[in-house]
Amino acid sequence: MAVTVLVPHEIGVSALAHLDGVSAVHYRHGVLPPGAEAARVLIPDFPAGAGTVALAHRLPELGLVQLLTSTAEGWVGALPEGVLLSHARGAHGDGVAEWVLGALIALYRDFAVFARARQERRWTTRPTDTLYGKRVLIVGAGDLAHALTRALTPFRTSVTLVARTARAGVRPVGELPALLPHHDIVVLAVPATARTRRLADARMLARMPDGAILVNVSAGPVVDTEALVAELSSQRLRAALDVTDPEPLPPDHPLWGAPGLFLTPHVAGTGSHSTSRAYAVAAAQIERFLTGRIPDNLVSAR
Repeated sequence: MAVTVLVPHEIGVSALAHLDGVSAVHYRHGVLPPGAEAARVLIPDFPAGAGTVALAHRLPELGLVQLLTSTAEGWVGALPEGVLLSHARGAHGDGVAEWVLGALIALYRDFAVFARARQERRWTTRPTDTLYGKRVLIVGAGDLAHALTRALTPFRTSVTLVARTARAGVRPVGELPALLPHHDIVVLAVPATARTRRLADARMLARMPDGAILVNVSAGPVVDTEALVAELSSQRLRAALDVTDPEPLPPDHPLWGAPGLFLTPHVAGTGSHSTSRAYAVAAAQIERFLTGRIPDNLVSAR
């Protein structure tokens, strides 16, 4: 008898077609089609709201929730006992790294300034800075950090990785305060946990040198928004944010008008091929689960 896997997109049905003994069933907006109660695997849509998390509690045979995102925010600790959780690490690193490059180049080359001048029909010439040769500190040493390191290579940047556990090529997080003043760019690429909440607080931001850029592509709560707004308002630091706290931003939030900010609405990992890449990773994780092996991307309770 085929094992039922619930998928939120039609592409998911074809993406899992090669798995023996699997019946991929398409569902929409948390509505279960007939027979879906027997599902062993649930692939949630993204972004997942409370209704999607609640869906997992309506599936008595559920054994695995396989995410299409590389983060598990909102899922850790929210599943029925015994249900495994796996993310899509490896699917989005290159796409997010591309976003980081684009954001940094836009900030350094003053693209927003030139775009405003064009709208005002002003031929304004001015010198700009460049990404070339900058010192980059990446907080996190996972798939995204390594993808970004590769992407930065043509720009002759120096890259330092920092993570909770020191290893070859990775500095321990305890050295972060001493490293911050010596880097032009700080990229936050860490999972959203209680440990990383407001990691970039006022004290951390104050240790960054004048003119430095903070990049957040992890989760909004990793940054103390009030402290960042203060630094941007003083024009001492600049920032590139794809995630915010709160998210989405209310219309009257001060981040909208903050100077020196490159801001996008959580789209860094949603390129034209991101869904197909995510399903390829999901298929490999599901195959491991259904053959009695632990998924490579298993998320532990934190």
